Amino acid sequence: MSVGEPNVALLGLGLVLALLALVVMWRGRRLWEDAGMPDGRVIYSDTGAWYAQDEPLLAHDLKLVGKPDYLVQQADGLVIPVEVKSKTAPPQPYEGHVLQLAAYCLLVQRTYGVRPTHGILQYSDRAFSIDFTYELEETILDLLAEMREGLMESELHRDHQNPRKCRQCGFRDVCQQSLN
Repeated sequence: MSVGEPNVALLGLGLVLALLALVVMWRGRRLWEDAGMPDGRVIYSDTGAWYAQDEPLLAHDLKLVGKPDYLVQQADGLVIPVEVKSKTAPPQPYEGHVLQLAAYCLLVQRTYGVRPTHGILQYSDRAFSIDFTYELEETILDLLAEMREGLMESELHRDHQNPRKCRQCGFRDVCQQSLN
């Protein structure tokens, strides 16, 4: 065996590993895009896919708390909320899903001090980019105010017979009809 032969073998192995790394990177990028994720770095995840996130986002002034599925921070500092739905996409996103995403945009704005331009609704087969317009912001703020007024003016009424549902309810501590 000559002195040059091991070097050629190592060079060949290095080239194969480099090619394999490129294929893995390309495949990972394709999966990221297919999932509807925007370019950037995941800074928050409530799905357990990256890391556990125990702390919800809070906006004390709005009395709003939430845990988006993902927050992706782009190179320019913009933070984009991503909400993942397990069902197939409707022709247009459901209003409730859009309002949920708008609430996450508000939480991002209050938490990170940066207004998202949009959020992503990812269904199992399709993603929708929802612009966070000032009109949508006004709609969610009006809805939050309406909900707070409704809670203050009326009593809570349980609409089920499911103790498990009661245990998961955010109002169980003040509900007079709790099954637990």
